[in-house]
Amino acid sequence: MTDSEEHHFESKADAGASKTYPQQAGTVRKNGYIVIKGRPCKVVEVSTSKTGKHGHAKCHFVGIDIFNGKKYDDIVPSSHNCDIPHVSRTDYQLLDISEDGFVSLLSENGGTKDDLRLPTDDNLLSQIKDGFAEGKDLVVSVMSAMGEEQICGLKDIGPK
Repeated sequence: MTDSEEHHFESKADAGASKTYPQQAGTVRKNGYIVIKGRPCKVVEVSTSKTGKHGHAKCHFVGIDIFNGKKYDDIVPSSHNCDIPHVSRTDYQLLDISEDGFVSLLSENGGTKDDLRLPTDDNLLSQIKDGFAEGKDLVVSVMSAMGEEQICGLKDIGPK
């Protein structure tokens, strides 16, 4: 190889480094978040078993997936680290709903976001559609974790 050769590396894989952070299993509490079987979950139940003849106390986590509502459980030694997802909530103003189920949202800095679908939760879906049809000014809360985003809440800020 000569010095004049240039190397271009294109990374299509994501190491996922920024999507989660480690936390000791024994310190995860109810209503916190945890990654179980590769899915971001809200912890609904934590039970800790005593240390046995062969060492570690174990934590049994039961979590509900924050995006699809499925129940997952996992058992981890309390001294080991487990992945905790970075979960953030952002509010956007609803601008438009397209026929194909996508929403157009306005962020606080004035940019638009057009890559989100309407939520699958029927109750929330009908509230958004009805409120939009009535011409209300709606603000939707978007939860994002591990590269996924979904509308999870709705606020009415009055008529347009």
